[in-house]
Amino acid sequence: MSQSNFYHLCNKHVGRTVRLTCRDGKVHTGRITRVTNKHVWIQPVGGSRGFGYGFYGGWGYRRYGYGYPIALAAIAGFALATAFFW
Repeated sequence: MSQSNFYHLCNKHVGRTVRLTCRDGKVHTGRITRVTNKHVWIQPVGGSRGFGYGFYGGWGYRRYGYGYPIALAAIAGFALATAFFW
C-alpha cells in the first residue's frame, strides 16, 4: 500500500484501536488519535499513560496528548485490533 492509502485508511479509523506493523518489524497497538499528511498518532492501549515517544526525542512516559507519532511511510501493515482482544 502507498502512503496515501494508509493516510485515508487511518483517517477512516480515527478513534478506533488498531495494530500497525512498521517496515522494520515493530508492532504498535493503540487508538488512533490524530492523522496528518506525514504521521499517524497512536495512544497506547492501557490508559492515557503509556510508554511512547516524546515530542522532544527519547523514550519516556507521556500522560496527555495525542500519544506518539508513527510515520505513514514506515507503515507496512494495518489491522483493526478488536480482532486481537477477544
